[in-house]
Amino acid sequence: MALQTAEEIAEQMEESEDILEHDVQVSPAEEMPGDGPVEEESEQLFLPWDRFSAWLHCICVVGFDLELGQAVEVIYPHHSKLTEKEKTSICYLSFPDSNSGCLGDTQFCFRFRQASNIQPSLGCFLDRCDRDAPVCLKRDQGHFYGYVYFRQVRDKSLKRGYFQKSLVLISKLPYVTFFHSLLKLLAPEYFEKQEPCLEAACNDIDRWPTPTPGKILNLPIMGVVMKLRIPTCYDKPGTSQLVQSTPGDSLVSIVLPTIHEVDLFRCFYPVFFHIQMLWELVLLGESLVVMAPSPSDSSDTVLALVSCLSPLRYCSDFRPYFTIHDSEFKEYTTRTQAPPSVILGVTNPFFAKTLQHWPHIIRIGDMKQTGEVAKQMKVKKLKNLKTLDSKPGVYSAYKPFLNKDEDIIKQLQKGVQQKRPSAAQNAILRRYFLELTQSFIIPLERYVASLMPLQKTISPWKSPPQLRPFLQEEFMKTLEKAGPQLTSRLKGDWIGLYRQFLKSPNFDGWFRNRRKEMMQKLEALHLEALCEEDLQLRIQKHTEVETVDLVLKLKDKLTKAENEQLPVRAGTLTKLQTHIESIILSLPEDLQGILHKPATL
Repeated sequence: MALQTAEEIAEQMEESEDILEHDVQVSPAEEMPGDGPVEEESEQLFLPWDRFSAWLHCICVVGFDLELGQAVEVIYPHHSKLTEKEKTSICYLSFPDSNSGCLGDTQFCFRFRQASNIQPSLGCFLDRCDRDAPVCLKRDQGHFYGYVYFRQVRDKSLKRGYFQKSLVLISKLPYVTFFHSLLKLLAPEYFEKQEPCLEAACNDIDRWPTPTPGKILNLPIMGVVMKLRIPTCYDKPGTSQLVQSTPGDSLVSIVLPTIHEVDLFRCFYPVFFHIQMLWELVLLGESLVVMAPSPSDSSDTVLALVSCLSPLRYCSDFRPYFTIHDSEFKEYTTRTQAPPSVILGVTNPFFAKTLQHWPHIIRIGDMKQTGEVAKQMKVKKLKNLKTLDSKPGVYSAYKPFLNKDEDIIKQLQKGVQQKRPSAAQNAILRRYFLELTQSFIIPLERYVASLMPLQKTISPWKSPPQLRPFLQEEFMKTLEKAGPQLTSRLKGDWIGLYRQFLKSPNFDGWFRNRRKEMMQKLEALHLEALCEEDLQLRIQKHTEVETVDLVLKLKDKLTKAENEQLPVRAGTLTKLQTHIESIILSLPEDLQGILHKPATL
């Protein structure tokens, strides 16, 4: 995520317009300038299956064996590697619990820990793609996502009387809407035509362009073409980049307006009187469990909770669908220690007893029954949660820091009564969460920006200056004049909320990311200052040994700047390379030959 000053964020909020009841703010999608040549150069470096690996780790077919139970029947491509522990996780997470009663076709997603540390062959290119992606769309370094299309239909020819099978896409990418759309095309074809269909689909995917943020991508699959755009960290928060049809789109069958957003209003509808409290619980990294009737309801609700912090990244663990067979089951359900900072989505009634000691439980009813206006419900006491059949609601003893925002509740209720389109309700709620999060984060952005040293303290011949440390009490004092009251009408104990947030994994992850960005900015400014110096004049006062030492240090700086993609001004690295070349040419020929040799690993 690009480093933004508090003033820039505040300006974005001032510029953002209110959403009309029937409208969603959009802007035409544009390709990011300068991306083209990079893509073309990289295309030549791709090996077979590299493009496939940029999107998916593998495709699995999970079936039910009377003797073995759930088992991975097929993995495509065949060379894909999964550990036995990963296969076991995929087996159990790819089927709904038996109590869910999912007849027909069901789609949901899960997330599980990566047991191995296999690096893709095009890792550097993917790092560059990740750099331009919003924080919520970066590759998950320690986990895999599983996107499931499960089919259960009666079949008298089978001993169990049912055909049960799941087609599962395993990926590091959190593109939930995109992968579910892909499965809707792929799974029905697979269930009809079996394995040849998977082989053809894998070959199609291996011809796709890489998932580069900011580019409009046309992806051919199974005889149709999907058109989409992956957002970038430079997009204005709160806008959706509309992918527009063009005259040359005669082959495009599906245009995806989003690749990752779930329908927030549909997910929060059963508990929308408590959305502000839920936002606080997620912000503070509290232990949360979502009890739902089906894996699709469970996974959608968990993903909605995680996304309500956007553009802030949720840094704790979350499991959209969690089962009693999960390898972390004992770790997450033990009563010998406090529940961990994690959001779990479950469907098995057994969890109502196992997780009774958890502090916050959300019970979701059947999401299909959203025709009536939700009745206002008080937050229930945990002791009232006996089974998964308990009434929908939030069971918690938590007391929110902020006063309840009645306006958003009235606005959403009015929308239900007037049958406002679901997309508009979803947009209103997404904008509400965005503005709430931005109001909270602006004071932190402003304070952290003040920790940067002044540019005049940067000397090309000294190490870059250090950032000032984050001092909690110093930050708290800034809230009196520059707190969230400048951008939010909400009253309450903001100070208490900040104090609790500073102890949370979300603050730790956010500050680590900000600190890294600011350190890189200091390195970039130091490099730019160095390039402005007359290095030829400088080396006239140096011995040969000192000059060689300077060349080696400059080469290290150049390599580091290229590898870390430091945010330097255009032309800086070329200028530095020219400086290095001119200094080498001023040395004796024997030294020139040595310094021109590429570094050996």
